[in-house]
Amino acid sequence: MSALSIINARLIDPGSGRDEEGGLICEDGKIIELGDIIPRGDIVDARGHILAPGLIDMRVRTGEPGLENRETLLTASKAAVAGGVTSIVLMPETDPVIDDISLVDYLIRKGMDLPVDIHIAGALTKKLDGKSLTEIGLMREAGAVLFSNGSEPIRDAQTMRRLMSYAANFNALIANRAVEPSLSEGTVAHESNLSSRLGLNAAPAISERIMAERDIALAELTGGRLLIDLISSKDALEAVKTAKAKDLDVYSSVSINHLCLNEVDIGDYRSFAKLDPPLREESDRLALIEGVNRGEIDVIVSDHDPRPAGEKRLPYSEAAPGAVGLELLLAAGLSQVAEGHLDLIAFLAAVTCHPAELLGLETGRLQQGAPANLVLIDANKPWVCESSQLKSRSKNTPFDGRRLTGRAVKTFYQGREVFSL
Repeated sequence: MSALSIINARLIDPGSGRDEEGGLICEDGKIIELGDIIPRGDIVDARGHILAPGLIDMRVRTGEPGLENRETLLTASKAAVAGGVTSIVLMPETDPVIDDISLVDYLIRKGMDLPVDIHIAGALTKKLDGKSLTEIGLMREAGAVLFSNGSEPIRDAQTMRRLMSYAANFNALIANRAVEPSLSEGTVAHESNLSSRLGLNAAPAISERIMAERDIALAELTGGRLLIDLISSKDALEAVKTAKAKDLDVYSSVSINHLCLNEVDIGDYRSFAKLDPPLREESDRLALIEGVNRGEIDVIVSDHDPRPAGEKRLPYSEAAPGAVGLELLLAAGLSQVAEGHLDLIAFLAAVTCHPAELLGLETGRLQQGAPANLVLIDANKPWVCESSQLKSRSKNTPFDGRRLTGRAVKTFYQGREVFSL
C-alpha cells in the first residue's frame, strides 16, 4: 500500500494532549510519522481542519443477525464512516442473542471486509434472561471486548455479584444499565410536571441512582470492572462521582442524545424522541455535560438503535424507544462544542482514547505505530440533518430537521479514504 500524507491539519490527539498544526503520514495501515512532515505518496490537503483519531462507538445495535430489516452490518458501517466512526461495539441484542463463542466468531469474521473495526459485546446471561450466566471467559478469548445484558439490567443482586466475581478473573469489563426495574417498568417518560401534563407513565431519575449504587457496592466487593451504562440523570452522576472518589474500577457512559436533548423535545408526543432511558430535565442535561467536561463521565456513545417507521410512527406510549446515531454522534457533539457547552478535547477523548483504554484497543490515538483510523473534521460547517439522507437503513432520529454545526468531511480506515463529504 502506497503512503498517504495529510498536510495542513490541526492535529488533535486527546490521549497525549497534542493540539498543533502539522501533518501525518500513514503506510501499510499504520501511522508512521506526524507533526512537521515531508509529504510523500498520495497527498490530502486538510485545509486547516481538525485531524483526529477515528471515533469508537461503544454501544451500537444492528439487526444482524435476525432483524436485517432494521440494519445490517454493511449499512451500519456506511453510517459509521459518514459520521467519522471507525470502530463499533455491537450489542448482544440480536436474534439469536450473542451469548456463545460461535456467534462472537461469526460476527467478527463477517466484519473483516467492512471499512470499520467490528467489536463484540457478549451477553452476560443466556438469551439475556438475567439469570443463567454465559461463558464470559470463553467469549473473551474469542474476541468479545465487553459484556452486557443489553437494554435490560441484571435485576438480581446475587446474579450480578456472581457475574462480577466471574468476570474479575479475566479482567473483563461488565456493562449494566442503571435502571431499578420496579420503579421503571412500563414507563415511557421522565417523571416530571411535563410527563404529568401529558398523561404519560413515567420513571423517576432516582431509579438510576439506586441501581448504580447497588452495582458500585458490588464492584467494590468483588474487585470487578464496571461500566454504568447510559446514565441520563444528575442523580446517577452523583453515584459515579462517589465511586471515582473511592478510586474504584468504575466507569460510566452517556448517550449523545442526553447531552443534546431534554424532555421538552418529546413535544406533542413526538415518538422519534422516545428513548430508553427517557430524555430528562434540562438540569440533568447540563449536569451530564459538566460531567463530561470534568472527566467524571468516561464515554459518550451514539446508542444507535435503528427502528423501522412502523415501530416509531405509533401513539407515543406504543412506539418503540430508540434512535439511530452512528452518523450523528460526532456532529451532535461538535454542535454542543460550537454552542460553548462541551469542551472539544473532553468530547473527543470520550469518543476516542477513553473507550480505547477501557476496551484495550490500539485505536483511538494519533501516534506512531497506531492504526491509521482517522477522521478529518470541519468543526464549523453548518448543516441541517435530514433523516431521509442518512446512510442507516432505518431513519429514526430526534435530530431530524435540526441545524447542526460541524461534521466529518473525510474518514480514513487503515490508511485508506473510506468516506468523503
